[in-house]
Amino acid sequence: MLKFTKELSSSSYPGTLYGHLRGKDVYWITLRNGNTVVCVTNLGCIITSVHTPDREGVRKNIVAGFKEPGDYERNPYYFGCVVGRTINRIGGGKFQLDGHTIQLSKNNGDNHLHGGFEGFHKKIWDVAGVVQTNGEAGVVFSYTSRDGEEGYPGNLEVQVKYVLTQENRLLMQYEAVTDKRTPVNLSNHSYFNLTGFDNPLITDHLLTVHAEKYTEKNEFNLPTGNILPLAGSPLDFSRPGRIGDHIGQFPLDNGFDHNYVLKGWSPGMNVPAAALVPAAELYDPSTGRGLRVLTDRPGIQVYTANEWDGSLHMPDGRPYVQHGAIALETQAFPDSPNHAAFPDIILEPGDTYRATTIFEFSVK
Repeated sequence: MLKFTKELSSSSYPGTLYGHLRGKDVYWITLRNGNTVVCVTNLGCIITSVHTPDREGVRKNIVAGFKEPGDYERNPYYFGCVVGRTINRIGGGKFQLDGHTIQLSKNNGDNHLHGGFEGFHKKIWDVAGVVQTNGEAGVVFSYTSRDGEEGYPGNLEVQVKYVLTQENRLLMQYEAVTDKRTPVNLSNHSYFNLTGFDNPLITDHLLTVHAEKYTEKNEFNLPTGNILPLAGSPLDFSRPGRIGDHIGQFPLDNGFDHNYVLKGWSPGMNVPAAALVPAAELYDPSTGRGLRVLTDRPGIQVYTANEWDGSLHMPDGRPYVQHGAIALETQAFPDSPNHAAFPDIILEPGDTYRATTIFEFSVK
């Protein structure tokens, strides 16, 4: 368990040393500008809170999180963390690579999910540097995933940079290098409720997703390989739509849990045509808070906290309930190594994996 020490300010980092876990320091680091305050920790590379103002100027935390750092050791719903080496599911926990079957850990029934039992969300990352300029405040985390970790081949060196700008943009930049061919598909798993959880549900939020297609999936939550049109389906958010209007039409999922194919991507491409494309917008009419997601990834998973059951609690003690928040996970597609037409996520030795996603906060 994480043992807490007396709070100790660190001269090296813009944060607080809260304690030690597995022989490593755990830090709480605060990034702030005039309107937005973002807190992150090197435990799981987690975004623990994002405070933004509503139209009356009242700041509230709009992401799901816990009161104490130690609560993130369990974190069964992946609050705020970086997931890897691959986000989402890999069917049977296996795939073919260079004529060999690579068997990963199975932590989701017969599937591998979000990097396995002890994926990146469980690791204590190193604080590799800070970004402090007139217009930006940020931190750089690094981690080395060893050959064979959760079944993955190769030593993978990973770096994640969080930067908060004066324009209320939180930049998330990922880089990785490997010494063996290995799949890499990194993302952040923050959950948003733009009311600041004053309303425990996000069913009244308006969602836009810049996609015309999605990846069909089967009853085991795995892609079939088919890419289908969204038009006319309850998944179509090409125009702003109230999340609650169609959330009950997916009884197997108990809500939305689907990968959208962003505009600009087509089979044979690894990323959209533009370096960064609009992926999604979220808006809460009651507070005026908005979130815009931009990315260079070809897909985005929309997940409406369908498994939250009230067993986990907010910092003020209230329960997190089903459909209490929404995750907008930018990614290559689920189970990509097992579908030739999906984006290629195999990183080659000598190449560098790079990905960027931006969360842009607003109010109107």
